[in-house]
Amino acid sequence: MLLIKNGRVLDPQSGFDQVADVLVDGKKVLKIAEQIEAEGADVIDAAGLVVAPGLVDIHVHFREPGQTHKEDIHTGALAAAAGGFTTVVMMANTNPTISDVETLKEVLASAAKEDVHIYTNATVTKNFDGQNLTDFKALLEAGAISFSDDGIPLQSSKVVKEALDLAKANNTFIALHEEDPELNGILGFNEGIAQDKFHFCGATGVAEYSMIARDVMIAYDRQAHLHIQHLSKAESVKVVEFAQNLGAKITAEAAPQHFSKTEDLLLLKGAAAKMNPPLRTEKDRLAVIEGLKSGVISIIATDHAPHHADEKNVEDMTKAPSGMTGLETSLSLGLTNLVATGDLTLSELLAKMTSNPSSLYSFDAGYLAENGPADIVIFSDEEERVVSEDFASKASNSPFIGEKLKGVVKYTISNGRIVYQNK
Repeated sequence: MLLIKNGRVLDPQSGFDQVADVLVDGKKVLKIAEQIEAEGADVIDAAGLVVAPGLVDIHVHFREPGQTHKEDIHTGALAAAAGGFTTVVMMANTNPTISDVETLKEVLASAAKEDVHIYTNATVTKNFDGQNLTDFKALLEAGAISFSDDGIPLQSSKVVKEALDLAKANNTFIALHEEDPELNGILGFNEGIAQDKFHFCGATGVAEYSMIARDVMIAYDRQAHLHIQHLSKAESVKVVEFAQNLGAKITAEAAPQHFSKTEDLLLLKGAAAKMNPPLRTEKDRLAVIEGLKSGVISIIATDHAPHHADEKNVEDMTKAPSGMTGLETSLSLGLTNLVATGDLTLSELLAKMTSNPSSLYSFDAGYLAENGPADIVIFSDEEERVVSEDFASKASNSPFIGEKLKGVVKYTISNGRIVYQNK
């Protein structure tokens, strides 16, 4: 048994928020009460700390199979635990892609060995060809939990319609990476800074929000659930809000980097700040925060995208891959740039990182209650830290290295076991 004493126990799902003790027995929370005594239990003194549901991230890249020089499922799981996450959902843009049952089963077998709960998407189209749909029914029966070609958009509106119909028929949804390649230049650079500082066409805003507009209206017509991934533009938030107000079944996520920083970071951090979608303008950053405040954006997801240092450290930044490692800075970025600023309460932030993403998939996760899962994060919400290069991830491609942020994860508990402890 494990007894967590004197912490601020915060469960966004129920609204519970008070200093209490939590008793864990095996994989379940046995009791939450003001004072608990349990002879023989291992005790964690959480005085001055927040005790919350283990965080849930529905958008990570663990690079297995095929790109394990960047990350693998084991190091990804370690990074998740270090960031306070006990449940993650992997993307399917591996090599080979997770487009068939055989590859899916191999990935899930690897994931099952880890201490945190790891799920995966399968691809919408076979090998990301953008045309031929995968066998949704067979992949769901084999353990996939939803479908995404994240990394590339679905250019064909016909394929989007067919995929939404197939998802609806199988009681699931598709998650889309939204950008029109025909309206874009070089990815990873927002159009403004690309033009002004680098003198080429970058990633345009219209490439993102025009495709979102197309797809949310197709979803509205088909009465199917569509999830918009990592939106980054002010107009994108408005488009999603419009579709939601029509009654469309649209959910959306934002990544911490897009509510934390702007395109100017590229000039300071170089390729470490190159990502897709790119960091945008201050207007866009504030609009993403407004979307989080209003509930238009219900989920914060990291888009954890590790790359090898040699790939990022190239002379020509346009040749560097887009993406940053995000699991180990996500909570701190939320505490620093949303809670400390007064934009969200701590409970509201945690809802977007626990109960909301969990409910998208009907996971038995993302809440802290008696008889619930013993998946817990214990953290200091006020203590500051300087982000170091010493990540649990195999990669350290973060533009936040050297930055002072609020929030330090002290313990991560998954299935009733301590899987991360801050020394």
